[in-house]
Amino acid sequence: MPLLRLSSKRLTSALLRPQQLRTVATSNLPTSTNAEIAKEARLPAFDPPADSQSAALLAQHLPHMVATYVRPPQVFTKGAGCYLWDLENRRYLDFTAGIAVTALGHADPHLANLVFDQAKQLVHVSNLYHNPWTGELSRLLVQRTADAGAFDGVARAFLCNSGSEANEAALKFARKVGKMVGGEKKVGIVSFENSFHGRTMGSLSATPNPKYQKPFAPMVPGFSYGKYNDVEAIKELVTEETCGVIVEPIQGEGGVYEGSTEFLVALGKRCREVGAVLIYDEIQCGLGRTGDLWAHQHLPKEAHPDILTMAKALGNGIPIGAVLVNEHVASRIVTGDHGTTFGGNPLAARVGHYVFGRLSDPELLTHVQAMGALFVKHLDALREKFPDVVKEVRGRGLMLGVQLDRDPTELVKACRERGLLIITAGTNTLRFVPPLVITEEVVEEGMQILGEAMEAVFRK
Repeated sequence: MPLLRLSSKRLTSALLRPQQLRTVATSNLPTSTNAEIAKEARLPAFDPPADSQSAALLAQHLPHMVATYVRPPQVFTKGAGCYLWDLENRRYLDFTAGIAVTALGHADPHLANLVFDQAKQLVHVSNLYHNPWTGELSRLLVQRTADAGAFDGVARAFLCNSGSEANEAALKFARKVGKMVGGEKKVGIVSFENSFHGRTMGSLSATPNPKYQKPFAPMVPGFSYGKYNDVEAIKELVTEETCGVIVEPIQGEGGVYEGSTEFLVALGKRCREVGAVLIYDEIQCGLGRTGDLWAHQHLPKEAHPDILTMAKALGNGIPIGAVLVNEHVASRIVTGDHGTTFGGNPLAARVGHYVFGRLSDPELLTHVQAMGALFVKHLDALREKFPDVVKEVRGRGLMLGVQLDRDPTELVKACRERGLLIITAGTNTLRFVPPLVITEEVVEEGMQILGEAMEAVFRK
């Protein structure tokens, strides 16, 4: 009922009082309409109205923007820690972290000063020349990963600009290695249902979701898809003509599903049997998100990858991606095989060096585990309170999914109207990926808002 929504939102916070609600309840409107009005009256009407500064600004901007996104009406202008403020200076608690990006929170003071300092010195020279920070970040990525007990045999790094670019590089590297060790027919790439690896043509071809693939079909040839966590299917899926297998240790966009140890071990063993490169996409689940530096590091070595991709949190909002490889892969990549204009520029690389140093700090990783446990405690309580709606809580650390029995769009909106930003994933899944520096007090605040929103939406 969109017209009702517009009118009730404008009246809710300032005009509707208990007396008025009683009047509505005794009116001669249909029962369903009365129920909708009463429900709307419980919402704080946080979204900017049609006569707001935000609406005026969007009216100027949207006609000039390609319509690739559906956004709520907020225009965010500043942030600090776990909070954002919109153009109307309304504050929102952010449980999205820019889709698992701002792990150190918004406007980290040291990072802001670092960006300012580096921008005054040198931003870009291209990869035709050396700079101090490309190599230093590469060294830190390799060293700290090895020190964490992750990626057995990690040797070298390639820096780029995004997650999709990192996965494109990984797929190209796998193709090159495959052809060198197995001939021209060893070019097949395997990925898994429910995965998300990016929107460029190679990474999109590894993302078997018709919603993303159909408008741009046909996909790059040579890709095949398996069922996630299906151990029995691996032998038939990964063959002598497979050059690479790409998999998320924890699927993010697909709904926060974790790969079982049995599945990932079997996948690693099969890749070694046929000489295929195993690629772990940890763009969302890596970099401390689970409470370990890397989501795969608890696995036995036979399940460790040959290639590891990352992006998102590595720049805390500054675009950067990276690919780690072992010597088996690195020794087969030579000058001219791949490249990037902006990747590893001094500004992004220095930012990545600082951020990765923070994210790999054992003290922060312990904090992530503690905050993740606190989230799960509250989410389990909500599951007990709304057992018909909340079906499952899953994930690790601060990468959590809450499975609902219905479309969560209304709940997401109700949370936003109360000043809490949350996002979804997969099918009917709420996704929680807040800044890793979130505190106990902020978790409690957000869970209080989530509970109130659930009461308003589910107790009709």
